[in-house]
Amino acid sequence: MIQRFIELGEGYSDLYELLEIAKANRHRLAHMLAFHTTKNNKAVCSLAVVLHPTTEGKFQPIYICREGIPLLEDKKSKRYELFEETAASLEKEVVAFTVKPSTTFPETELYYSHLIGILRMNRFIPPMQ
Repeated sequence: MIQRFIELGEGYSDLYELLEIAKANRHRLAHMLAFHTTKNNKAVCSLAVVLHPTTEGKFQPIYICREGIPLLEDKKSKRYELFEETAASLEKEVVAFTVKPSTTFPETELYYSHLIGILRMNRFIPPMQ
């Protein structure tokens, strides 16, 4: 099975595309995730949508807006609230993880491999076959 992150951007206008992907694929929607981290001394998060694998080819996409959503101490950002509202309308919970920032890794692909390992270990995606 191939599990791959597909980066849409940092979560500005591309967040709306992420939400549309979730809505349009509600029959394949597995999880809606938030990866919380601290990058450049700022609390930020990545928002992600995990779809079930395709029947043919066994490809499992994980669409993500990486580290562009600010995490405010006193309230949730409007974009984070919108993600939560979409999850609720699709009868999903937003599952949050605290992870290292992508800048810890020399390449973005290594960061995504790290996140795939976390998701496999916590059984949010199937193990490697």
